[in-house]
Amino acid sequence: MLLITGASGGLGKLIAGRLAGREDVVLGTREPAAGERRIDFDDPASLGEGFAGVDTLLLISAGFGEDDVVTARHEAAISAAEKAGVRHVVYTSLSGDGDHLAYALAHRWTERRLRASSLEWTVLRNGLYAEFLAAVAAPGPDGTITAPLGAGRLAAVARDDLAEVAANVATAPSAHAGAVYELVGEAAVGGGELAAAVGGSYAPGTLADARDAAAGWVERGFQVPMVVGTYSAIAGGFLDGAEIGAEGSLRTLLGRAPRSAIEVYAASCSPVGV
Repeated sequence: MLLITGASGGLGKLIAGRLAGREDVVLGTREPAAGERRIDFDDPASLGEGFAGVDTLLLISAGFGEDDVVTARHEAAISAAEKAGVRHVVYTSLSGDGDHLAYALAHRWTERRLRASSLEWTVLRNGLYAEFLAAVAAPGPDGTITAPLGAGRLAAVARDDLAEVAANVATAPSAHAGAVYELVGEAAVGGGELAAAVGGSYAPGTLADARDAAAGWVERGFQVPMVVGTYSAIAGGFLDGAEIGAEGSLRTLLGRAPRSAIEVYAASCSPVGV
């Protein structure tokens, strides 16, 4: 049996949709509906029952949080998986070129914990979503994109492509045991291309301006440096996929060309003037 954690989240929902109707797949959430299991990493005592009878665990990263919170959640999940007799964990991590990002530490810690565990494992190092760009680099009312991306580019990837890869790997895990897959877009995109895709213009602002703006829309204060650091890493040229190879695991695991990140971005943004 395959258990998908975080099945109510954005990535989890897409994976669950691809595997809907399979009797060997069960969904795990904090507040389960009928037929689902309660999986709450903040309640480790509940995980033994939640993981009972599970052969493969698709461990979707436990979301934004301070490092100590996220690592504690992942420790609870991996320890419970070991005790419950889970054979294989597939973990959704962060791409290798993301080590400059403020939220990388918990991912690398989790990868190290899996390597030291008694479990078989596979790591899916996901690049940043093209849909994420639609949130942090959206055009303003006048069509201008002011996100401080500089001349940098991002090897963004469609979230649905990552869901497809996760579904493929998690339903045939033995073929991927011990693998670490870098899953980034093949064609990195910059601010000018984003603006052209939505009929706008690109006039990058400063990181200080971005910090002030982020403080008004993020849910928690600790997320502000995460957002600002992401802008900085893109602008610095660290997330363009060059260091990890733009063509690689994504296309191979999909068995086709990846979706166009620029098209996904444009579809996720409202056209200028609408």
